[in-house]
Amino acid sequence: MISDVRILELTEIEKERIQSLETDSVFGEHLWNYYQFVSWARWYPDLFIEIFKSKDSNRQLHFDQRTFMRCDLRFMSMYGTFSRGYAKTYTEVLDDFIAAILYPNITLSVTAQTRENSAALLEDKFNEIISDFPLLENEIEKYRFSKNDALIKFKSGSTITNLANAQTSKGRRRHRIKIEESALLNNTLFEDALEPIVEVPRTTAGSLAIVDPEEMNFQIHFFTTSGYRGSDEYNRSVRMVNGMRDCSGDIVLGSGWMLPCYYGRGSTKSQILKKKRRSNPIFFAQNYEQKWVGCSDGALVDINKLMATRVLDRPILEIENESDEFYIGVDVARSENTNNNQSAISVIKVTRNPSTKRILDLQIVNVQGVSNKMNFTEQACLVKKYKKAYRAKMVIADGNGLGSGLVDELLKPSYDKITGEYLGCFDTINTDNQPQSPDAEKCLFDMKAQGTQTKVISHFINAVDSGMLKMLIRKQEQDFTDKEREFMDRNVMPFINTELLFFEIANLKLKVMSGNNLSVEKVVRKIDKDKFSATSYCIYYILEFTNKDDEEKHADYSTAPLFSSSINF
Repeated sequence: MISDVRILELTEIEKERIQSLETDSVFGEHLWNYYQFVSWARWYPDLFIEIFKSKDSNRQLHFDQRTFMRCDLRFMSMYGTFSRGYAKTYTEVLDDFIAAILYPNITLSVTAQTRENSAALLEDKFNEIISDFPLLENEIEKYRFSKNDALIKFKSGSTITNLANAQTSKGRRRHRIKIEESALLNNTLFEDALEPIVEVPRTTAGSLAIVDPEEMNFQIHFFTTSGYRGSDEYNRSVRMVNGMRDCSGDIVLGSGWMLPCYYGRGSTKSQILKKKRRSNPIFFAQNYEQKWVGCSDGALVDINKLMATRVLDRPILEIENESDEFYIGVDVARSENTNNNQSAISVIKVTRNPSTKRILDLQIVNVQGVSNKMNFTEQACLVKKYKKAYRAKMVIADGNGLGSGLVDELLKPSYDKITGEYLGCFDTINTDNQPQSPDAEKCLFDMKAQGTQTKVISHFINAVDSGMLKMLIRKQEQDFTDKEREFMDRNVMPFINTELLFFEIANLKLKVMSGNNLSVEKVVRKIDKDKFSATSYCIYYILEFTNKDDEEKHADYSTAPLFSSSINF
């Protein structure tokens, strides 16, 4: 175990004690050499860690990783924005190992969106690091990993643990923390729950223990792939760039996919370019090109408030209680070109005040894309299956243009092609279109009304700004278990499609037309907005026609605006 030694302004008694150490023990005889070695190791962590490689190890730290490690140990505050496959988590945890060895009794933590995520990250990187640097096991006293907790305790008395980027971390105390996926963080949560974690500095070991004024106490480092322009974390990274200029102890590093690819880390160039052709442009820009995307100004909604809506931890795939209230929004697209817009289905659960029946929450519990290869008959069957599964109060369908074809099919009796099950026949509540069955259920709102565009946008903005809207949390591919991946449509796709919905909303700018009418336009034209449209139609209907007190009369749909195909989404 390497102990701290600080030689500051010493009293005569302290000087005598050091002199006795130097003469009375083998350790004391080499005290100055230990002091120099520890100072060297703290300043050059990439060289120090080479000591722990086995003779036959072929693990090589690349130049950029060595730069990363030195900045991580030398600077008070670091912001790292790196692409997938860069090995940023591996390198930052490796730095924590080094700090735990060189700073006795220090407490370190890695935080992520949930405790489960941070525990899994620590366990994975622990196994990789021990495999690459097997002699590190000699420095570890014990380690323990479970679903929600991780602990690595060193013989120096230091520990590495996991925490969540959440209120549950409030009141914890660590000497240093590293925040994973910090782009998902909002500043209010950071200042309230995470920043106070490092308020207590480390005291050096030994009989001359002090708080070292040259040590990086209160250190908080941020690591992430890029997020959205205008977010709290985007603004933090800009402030830290200015801090670099002003020599305030900040450092900002970043890299797109080409740097790790050059060194042979992660996917190959051809694999990444293949992903670029197939994936959502915003997804690729954030995860591989390290571009902060979205609107810098004029955004449809405040990106920080939109990020705060990501609170639901599981999708709802069917009605669970008789009292549950669901609505389904449908946006229609149909094309033989697979690169064109897809139809979308958005399911919203409404929770109400028990006494007044006013709406408290609008929970987007499921979002699904509908293949644009499906004809209108097949799409109508799918919509009716969702209606039956959720026992939805209303289906709000886009009746503009091609959408009229889906509405026509919904007015016909439908049958499951595989089981032959009768799926029902819909009737509209706001048009005079006649269904083909006399027992058709009045549960279809034909969304093609003139003059509602401003209201649709206003209701959506209000739902986000008021905190009424709730969405599924962000989950990365590695967050899903193999068992969950066996049923992709049920367990994984709702999270993926919610992420695509988030991309679409972040890509929209608010546009004020003549007469103070509102419209939206896309920043990146390649990004679809079908999921946003389906969701906003559904929110419009719910807030416009169902948000009534008990004493108020039921909505009068005879006042709904007349048909028009001029709505601009």
